[in-house]
Amino acid sequence: MGLRELTRDEKQDWLRLIRTPTLGPVAFRDILRRTEGDAAKALEILPELTRGKRIKIPSIEEIEAEMTAHEERGIHMLASCEPHYPAALRAVDPSPPVISVWGDPSILSKPCVAVIGSRNASAIGQRFAGQIARELGEAGLTVVSGLARGIDTQAHWGSLETGTAAVLGGAADHIYPSQNADLFEEIKNKGALVSESPLGYRATARDFPRRNRIISGLSRGVVVIEAAERSGTLITARYALEQGREVMAAPGSPLDPRVKGCHRLLKQGAALIENAQDVLDVLGNLHEFQEPSSLYTGPDSFDFDGDLDKAKSKIKALLSPTPTPRNDIIRLSGLPISIASAALLEMELIGEIFVEVDGKVSGV
Repeated sequence: MGLRELTRDEKQDWLRLIRTPTLGPVAFRDILRRTEGDAAKALEILPELTRGKRIKIPSIEEIEAEMTAHEERGIHMLASCEPHYPAALRAVDPSPPVISVWGDPSILSKPCVAVIGSRNASAIGQRFAGQIARELGEAGLTVVSGLARGIDTQAHWGSLETGTAAVLGGAADHIYPSQNADLFEEIKNKGALVSESPLGYRATARDFPRRNRIISGLSRGVVVIEAAERSGTLITARYALEQGREVMAAPGSPLDPRVKGCHRLLKQGAALIENAQDVLDVLGNLHEFQEPSSLYTGPDSFDFDGDLDKAKSKIKALLSPTPTPRNDIIRLSGLPISIASAALLEMELIGEIFVEVDGKVSGV
């Protein structure tokens, strides 16, 4: 299944699938692989995959109400198979199946760069963030950040006139933090607000890693300005590395704990940046993101003769509370990939495991 616009009915099926509790982007991807991209068929086989264990699939009426609410506000809903979905984000595996964009989706198709950092940033750090974001915007880049206080806020204000995108932890209509209400409105009118959650959803702590992964996924590179050693900013930098993006960091005083995370990134090989030209030089050699030849490639068949319960037992024995890469679990299980994948899919759907946004798996 290549890139194409979904019909309204097809988009309803996509939304019913991804809005089903316990079904995240990894399970969504795996089910569509099984049904060759047919979400309607995926909905039909969900009861079979859960083997009688009840899961609540949203009704057509519920999803129609969600789509209508988006349309009334002028919010675009983009599925990952559609041409206007950002190519950089589609290259992430797994990509969010559906994102909501309030504002101008076209700015997400331009080369993007993330500018992120501490909420409790110094005055000089905030000034630098605004200046570098403005200059990067003037150079033709869309600046992406997370609408948080401090560095994020100044990055958005600095690039507001040239195009900025704010990725939200909650829904596209959830203003957080509340002191950024004016900035929220400005970005809605001049840039783009991006979310993968349904309208009305309020973010919790576990939603911000998902937001951070989209920030890095949209971007060619991530610029870190002031980050403590243990901060969400460094989670975004880690996602960027996993996604093959460039990581850049601004140095600061060794006496300031707000830059210790930046210094650690620099020691680990991040590019040192002091101005916008440094960022442009790092990004200048990057190639365009390649469109996937098929959105749903994977095992040729999910048919298998093995005992799925035995496979699940073997996988459970390997799990711990610490998230573990999915491929490591499959490799250590010794199971055929098709059987292990089917077992992991069922376990996720019925809530026997927890799957992180990057595909790592932990026990529950």
